[in-house]
Amino acid sequence: MKDFFYGIQDLFVDVLFAPLDWLRELELTNWWGANTISWIFMIIGFLAFVYWMLELKKYNDNNEEDKSVSAHSYL
Repeated sequence: MKDFFYGIQDLFVDVLFAPLDWLRELELTNWWGANTISWIFMIIGFLAFVYWMLELKKYNDNNEEDKSVSAHSYL
């Protein structure tokens, strides 16, 4: 049973977290590279937010939502 848990440890430490080790080394050697990756994630999140807001506006403009007081049973 002990080998099973050591196998899980090896999988995560040596295989699945290897890209994170690479990012840590990149941050120590190249500040611009590490921050570029962060900015890419921030841009992706911002684009997803804008897309979601446009979808909500589209449904709101079509009046597809029931906005009456008794629309939801918990109200």
